[in-house]
Amino acid sequence: MNGAAFLALLARDVHVARRNAIQLLFQTFLQPLLFVFIFGRVMVGSGYMPPAYKSLLLPGIMAITMVFTGIWAVAMPLIAEFQWTREIEDRLLAPIDISWVAIEKVLAGLIQAMIAGLIVLPLGQLILRPGLEFNISPGLFILMVILVAAFSAAGGLALGCSMDQQHIGLMFSMVLTPMIFFGCTYYPWSALDKFPILQKIVLINPLAYASEGLRASVVPQFSHIPTGFILLALVFFDGLLLVLGLRQFQKKAVG
Repeated sequence: MNGAAFLALLARDVHVARRNAIQLLFQTFLQPLLFVFIFGRVMVGSGYMPPAYKSLLLPGIMAITMVFTGIWAVAMPLIAEFQWTREIEDRLLAPIDISWVAIEKVLAGLIQAMIAGLIVLPLGQLILRPGLEFNISPGLFILMVILVAAFSAAGGLALGCSMDQQHIGLMFSMVLTPMIFFGCTYYPWSALDKFPILQKIVLINPLAYASEGLRASVVPQFSHIPTGFILLALVFFDGLLLVLGLRQFQKKAVG
């Protein structure tokens, strides 16, 4: 691999992200922070939710933010570059293997997802204070953030190379919306005990492991899926989505 060419592509994506920083901020943080305010501040302050719900909610919102950011940062530029701007043709001329062009996209999305998640956590704390009870395990937290960000970016690669421009709306309504509502973001996995069939079905949703993993590393006092199982599941989904995304990228680039 030509390291200089790889870093040049990465620097270009970082420059584009910085140039569109304001737009990215609104796209990334507006909806999650509104959820935090309504469910964590208004509902809890009004007595409809117990005070402990604030601590339970924030890791799930962090997971949503990271997943949306990573998918958006990778999938949308790929769809545009393959079908509108044809900018991908310039990237494919770089003196590196085609697969490394895709990996650079994933790395850029991973970085953006990590930054988004790490910003949401303190912003959420500002909105929900007082009453938050965090017991962060630094090593586990860093590992979970990396794995969740990798899942979001690899998922963006797989979706961006599989969807046509006319199916963007379908991607959000048929893929991302069900993923969020059945991804244990607003509730823990154990809350589905009374729905045993649904509780098993949601285990095919990688966002469930992202939410539960961040919950395990930030608020371990709440019940969650066993940490070892979460780590194995996230590594599996990261690898699966990356392989599928690289295969689709190769097919689109050569075709």
